[in-house]
Amino acid sequence: MSQLHIYMTVSVFALVILLIAFNVIDMAVAALTGTCVLIALGILDAQDLIAATSTAAGPLGLLFGGMVVARILATTGIFELIGDLYLRATGGSGMRFLLILVALVAPVCAVLPNATTVILLAPVIIRVCIALETDYVRPMLLTAIISNSAGLLTLVGDPATFLVGSAVGMSFGEYLRRVSPGGLVAVLVIVPLLPILMPDLCRLKRELLPQARTKRIERPVYAALAGAVLIMMVLLFIGGEHLPTRIVPPAVALIASALALLVGIAGRFEPTENVLRDVDWKTLLFLASIFCLVQAMSKTGLLQVMALNLYRVYGGQLTLVALTLLFGIGLLSSLLANVPVAAASVVMVKGYLVMAEVVPETALSPGFSDWPNASIPVFVAMMFGATLGGNATLVGAAANIVASGICARQGTPITFGKFLRYGVPITVVQLVVSAAYVVVLGRVFR
Repeated sequence: MSQLHIYMTVSVFALVILLIAFNVIDMAVAALTGTCVLIALGILDAQDLIAATSTAAGPLGLLFGGMVVARILATTGIFELIGDLYLRATGGSGMRFLLILVALVAPVCAVLPNATTVILLAPVIIRVCIALETDYVRPMLLTAIISNSAGLLTLVGDPATFLVGSAVGMSFGEYLRRVSPGGLVAVLVIVPLLPILMPDLCRLKRELLPQARTKRIERPVYAALAGAVLIMMVLLFIGGEHLPTRIVPPAVALIASALALLVGIAGRFEPTENVLRDVDWKTLLFLASIFCLVQAMSKTGLLQVMALNLYRVYGGQLTLVALTLLFGIGLLSSLLANVPVAAASVVMVKGYLVMAEVVPETALSPGFSDWPNASIPVFVAMMFGATLGGNATLVGAAANIVASGICARQGTPITFGKFLRYGVPITVVQLVVSAAYVVVLGRVFR
């Protein structure tokens, strides 16, 4: 690629981010337009689009499958039931409402992709906010941040962690041992920040009207079938890769979406076209376009240059490299969608580890899985940087975009500036705590 093409690629990339940051045009339109410009300029060709599609297929499959399952579950009435129980548990206290929010979102996101968690729980959270007579924008914003953070609890909680973990052949069990404790800490540090960032919500007190009785699910058989699909999806997320046929998480999500649609048809309650119409296609289009833009950046050779610079500066000091990646990828993930940043970073880090002679050159091939223990903290740092960095801005993670879309449909969208006000302080604290975890992990695997 010529120097002119490199400058043009970087300029288009930067312009797309600025258009989104200043809310000039819709983020999906901005990303798609940027991709089309690079295609028209001859910078992205058919092979590049195929490569971007190959990388994006897993994360997009996870999101699409989760959206369909969530949409079917929403018709069962279970969220109205959970919403009533949630409201009663708050006792009218804003602080209790926020603490329960953390306790509710985190475990769900440990087994479901973060954007799916936001979709599933949004009706519950908004329902409780209306009952407490408070705004739903900040709780929904917090839901996105918690879901991103809790995505570190398991391999399938966040598309970025899945992408990095699968790139190095990390199993579900290995992830639980090596990464999950740090993810738990990242979630817990949010709690002491709540009175500082949302003091009025924490001080909120409301008198709740007495309720005659808890709502009941009107279609118990239909709800049971939809719930069975969700349970099956969770179980296959955990053990699918150990089956003889080895069903990977994106495939699990697609299988679950098909079964959920069949449940909807059998129940004769929700037409398939209604379910598919309500899928957040705009978010999927945005992420697909961002993957294409990252592919163009990769084509410039800048990632290879960055790998070389890492080696020149740090040599074989893997802990320092891990910390640099933690904060560097965290910054990039706050400006771009974290999933494609993670995808690009995997290529860069593998190149660095080959240069540092930590692994042989065969490590650059997709099927390589013989990663030495000393390299694990580097990949863990990438996961923390990509996942937690996505908490800083509105465009940093799919869950943020989904939360904004839900609020917009309710009449009050989450603006870029508002998300920044809460996302940046939480992200900075989380990255600092994660750095300490990576240092400890580096000593364990030394």
